[in-house]
Amino acid sequence: MSTPTPPFTPSADLARPTVADAVVGHAETPLFIRKPNADDGWGVYELIKACPPLDVNSAYAYLLLATQFRDTCAVAINEEGEVVGFVSGYVKDNAPDTYFLWQVAVGEKARGTGLARRLVEAIMSRPELDDVHHLETTITPDNLASWGLFRRLAARWHAPLNSREYFSTEQLGGEHDPENLVRIGPFQTDRI
Repeated sequence: MSTPTPPFTPSADLARPTVADAVVGHAETPLFIRKPNADDGWGVYELIKACPPLDVNSAYAYLLLATQFRDTCAVAINEEGEVVGFVSGYVKDNAPDTYFLWQVAVGEKARGTGLARRLVEAIMSRPELDDVHHLETTITPDNLASWGLFRRLAARWHAPLNSREYFSTEQLGGEHDPENLVRIGPFQTDRI
């Protein structure tokens, strides 16, 4: 007796737009947080380009994140449909209790609203991440905004924050600041 093969699901079907997971911001300027889809890929690419010092990857990479890694990424969209915030990351294969946050970006129009924290917490509160109790990322020593975000997350989650150098300038080709590995946890997801 053979086992039936599950039908193939095209990426476009996996990434159908959904309703917002959360609505944040002010009543006059709401922002909608949700899982990304293929239609968000170019907007994410444009957002990252507008947020130095973030490293800009290819538009194709952001399309893959928006479709293949959508359960562990989040976008924030304004009422006009513009992508104004994005967080990408994944649950580590070799440490399934750890979420690695790759990039976080907030566009100029949404800065100062706490959107970066809300995007991270929207992802961390998803049922797919119930077994995650640590968050990791890398931050350059001079990225004060990112250091502030992760210190605030650690304080909100009542969890320790540790860091160490992870990639040296030499490992990054000699023209990039070193990256420190930052780890928050353990934390309880029901606190988020």
